[in-house]
Amino acid sequence: MRDFTPAFRHLLPLLFSFAVLFTTGCSSGKPGFGQKGYTESGKASYYSNKLAGNKMANGQRYRPGKRTAAHKKLPFGTKVKVTNPTTGKSVKVRITDRGPFVSGRILDLSMSAARKLDLVKSGVAPVQMKVLKPVKK
Repeated sequence: MRDFTPAFRHLLPLLFSFAVLFTTGCSSGKPGFGQKGYTESGKASYYSNKLAGNKMANGQRYRPGKRTAAHKKLPFGTKVKVTNPTTGKSVKVRITDRGPFVSGRILDLSMSAARKLDLVKSGVAPVQMKVLKPVKK
């Protein structure tokens, strides 16, 4: 075996630690952002009917009867399941817009989706979101 300089010998444990960190980090069972099974928890609100017909970030018009949602970063077309843990009710929606732009909120739902979750009366409710079908690239 080669004789390593003292400075390099000092770096061997550090290099070994990095190698272990990177190999174990890649084998995590938790899905990455936007992948099937990825989850988020937070609060959800919903769009007013007054916004009907307005253009969303994906270029389509908002239709309150469709089950759609806005998310800050998930790709357009991603299908997610949103569950209201208070009521146990859930709804499947497609990401079509950007937002919400209020701290602590993870989704803005269409009126139809909000009704399905019993969210209309309260206006804002805690939800759990899970990606069911990511967008194919």
